[in-house]
Amino acid sequence: MDVHLIDGTYELFRSWFGAPGAISTSGQEVGATRGFLRSMAALLRDERVTHLGCAFDHRVESFRNELFDGYKTGEGLEPDLLAQFPLVERASRALGLVTWPMTEYEADDALAAAARKFGARQEVERVIICSPDKDLCQCVRGREVVTFDRRRKILLDEEGVRTKFGISPRSIPDYLALVGDAADGIPGIPRWGAKSASTVLAKFEHLDAIPDDPDEWGLALRGARRLAENLGAQREDAALYRDLATLRTDAPIPESLEDLRWTGPDRPALESLCEELGETALLERF
Repeated sequence: MDVHLIDGTYELFRSWFGAPGAISTSGQEVGATRGFLRSMAALLRDERVTHLGCAFDHRVESFRNELFDGYKTGEGLEPDLLAQFPLVERASRALGLVTWPMTEYEADDALAAAARKFGARQEVERVIICSPDKDLCQCVRGREVVTFDRRRKILLDEEGVRTKFGISPRSIPDYLALVGDAADGIPGIPRWGAKSASTVLAKFEHLDAIPDDPDEWGLALRGARRLAENLGAQREDAALYRDLATLRTDAPIPESLEDLRWTGPDRPALESLCEELGETALLERF
């Protein structure tokens, strides 16, 4: 069997920017939540989708904000989007999905922890993490744990990660520490870009193994001395950035594999929600 792990926060944001706006019976903007419901209904029509869980950032802030002041916050997000955070979790539960609303951790941590937990089960042939987020590529293992961009229909197994980034999944946190991740507020190390980071990490794999002296790199890399100087001057920062980019596989996932089996929506809850959202046509899909 396959286990599908859904990045609910990504789905909400994708719908916020891609789905038309809509107003609920109570006067709340709900277009993104309606988009989420339609997206999940399309997924659940696939008879191969039998076991799944959906993770959300219940709030934007997490324990990582205590580690680094510059880490992402909810500042600047549209109030109408933030107001749909609890609503989309309610939608997920109404669909009958195991739902993980994360507070101390992030949704990505829940997905990483679930991938590790259920990927270890012998009866699970493949764990499919439904998200294009590059952070989650660190979870990929062989062909058994993969990421899947549902919109672009791009599946990345371990070879796919190597082809795209030039490094193994294990090096993704180190890669993000060097090049930065604007979406998460990780600044990276000056002058390090995708090409230089992948070239160096393809050989050394982790930050700690990169020699201070670029002559020891044994690589024909333009600007290597400046790269080495910048990394040498910010080794502690780079280690912090890597820690921020490393997903926590010990995030709490109490459910069993059988708990993830989808048996249909919570019909009364879904009917009530669809009535509120003005999305009663969705009920015909279940």
